[in-house]
Amino acid sequence: MNADAKELAASFDLEKLTPEFYDNPYPTYRALRENEPVKRLPNGTVFLTRYDDLVTTYKNTKSFSSDKKREFAPKYGDSLLYEHHTTSLVFNDPPSHTRVRRLIMGALSPRAIAGMESDLIKLVDGLLDAIAAKGACELIEDFAASIPIEVIGNLLDVPHEERAPLRDWSLAILGALEPVVTPEAAARGNKAVQDFLAYLETLVARRRQKPGNPERDVLTRLIQGEGSGEENGERLTEKELLHNCIFLLNAGHETTTNLIGNGLVALHRNPDQKQRLIDNPDMIKTAVEEMLRYESSNQLGNRMTTERVELGGVVLDAGTSVTLCIGAANRDPAQFPDPERFDIARTPNRHLAFATGAHQCAGMALARLEGAIAIARFLARFPNYAVSGQPVRGGRVRFRGFLSVPCAIG
Repeated sequence: MNADAKELAASFDLEKLTPEFYDNPYPTYRALRENEPVKRLPNGTVFLTRYDDLVTTYKNTKSFSSDKKREFAPKYGDSLLYEHHTTSLVFNDPPSHTRVRRLIMGALSPRAIAGMESDLIKLVDGLLDAIAAKGACELIEDFAASIPIEVIGNLLDVPHEERAPLRDWSLAILGALEPVVTPEAAARGNKAVQDFLAYLETLVARRRQKPGNPERDVLTRLIQGEGSGEENGERLTEKELLHNCIFLLNAGHETTTNLIGNGLVALHRNPDQKQRLIDNPDMIKTAVEEMLRYESSNQLGNRMTTERVELGGVVLDAGTSVTLCIGAANRDPAQFPDPERFDIARTPNRHLAFATGAHQCAGMALARLEGAIAIARFLARFPNYAVSGQPVRGGRVRFRGFLSVPCAIG
């Protein structure tokens, strides 16, 4: 096994992944962690798999930049995908990142999120009623994917009758973030950005004429800015406004869909833990944390070194592109005892599913609430649910989730 693991680590190439890897990347991540934790890939980039190395990278924003202009220019060329991904919150450094994040966080305060709970319960119960009436379900389409689209739609106050294209736009734009992007995927991504921008321009124009409540409506808050406290207030340019609306939907959509889908499948595959949660429903919060750790919705992050820096005993030159493997770090035995075991009571559980440091996920409290309500209420309603066919993975390395999961509800 040791020789096999060494070979697995030695031959790893993020641009040439196998079907076996997409099905289960964790043996490869373990081999890399144990043999080449700071792995130089054939394309000159570096791939990190140890928990401590990721934390160091996240927290050192001076040496490890999130600005993606240099990395994305050759990948996307002069395109809408390039414009989008270099304008959105997540791919920028302070002060631009700080300014946009502060505006968004104001609408995601603990009080604002607590105010969403009753609507979220109503939404989940409505989906469960529909599944019960049908007698079976497709776990992703009928349940997991339907929840975040509605929640983010509500945050931006997108009219219900205009939400239909949002999921497909999101999948197309995020699909273009994969390590290898085919011309077809790039074309789909650019068309999705184009259509999304065109829609948002009309939505923003309507909201400027008739503002919502900035305490609950993120779009109104982003349009109005902070308006006071700073000498000139904090305002976004039109381009920043539109692209960060797209980012908000994308960031909150697929990752939360994956959390719910991955979580319910993990419970099905670990019947002792499923029964434990049925018997102890108050464990839902620690259970969600374990789902986030065990099958992280977002498996990869990226940084660019701004100066010569040493990491894990390896010297990286300035301008080195670094991939942070969240999926590997979250199963690092140096941080998590018995990391391959799914344990809904695991504590402490300082996973990196939401990253850490300045770029820690702005919507993590909302994602946790969605996951807890969705999974707890599904389990209470259908305790005998079972995966009834072969689940289909999304076929992506950055975002780990299922495209479809046939499910019997018992």
